Amino acid sequence: MPDNDQAMRDFVGTLPVPEFDETAFTPPPSLENARVAIVTSAALYREGADPFAVPDIHFETIPDSARDLKLGHVSPNFDRAGFAADLNVVYPVDRLHELAGRGAIGSVADYHYAFAGNQPDTVSELRLDTGPACAQKLLEDGVDVVVLTPV
Repeated sequence: MPDNDQAMRDFVGTLPVPEFDETAFTPPPSLENARVAIVTSAALYREGADPFAVPDIHFETIPDSARDLKLGHVSPNFDRAGFAADLNVVYPVDRLHELAGRGAIGSVADYHYAFAGNQPDTVSELRLDTGPACAQKLLEDGVDVVVLTPV
């Protein structure tokens, strides 16, 4: 029987990794004062919307109140059981609201964002187009901290 995990590790090891001379970083406020959003690579989309394609460079805007989400991540190696039982496994929006309710974080953003993890090898669209567009939306919502949920 083939070892799918090893096959995936071998494949990923061949992918180019971009290097950057500078990285962007803005020190956030303390968490108890921070507005927090989720950005996921699980290709989440709302029920009734078009699913992500393979590959797909766009991102979905998810209203904070939305819970009618579908998992668009298509890798056959991905176990969907956790998501089926509790969307917070991939998209911890309810946990953020619990943290805000306890005062551990300042507030939860009005919108969260989903990308597909299957980006082109150069990730140039993500770096130059969709990434900055998503970052602008986060800034417009006053987001200080992003929780990344890769799958």
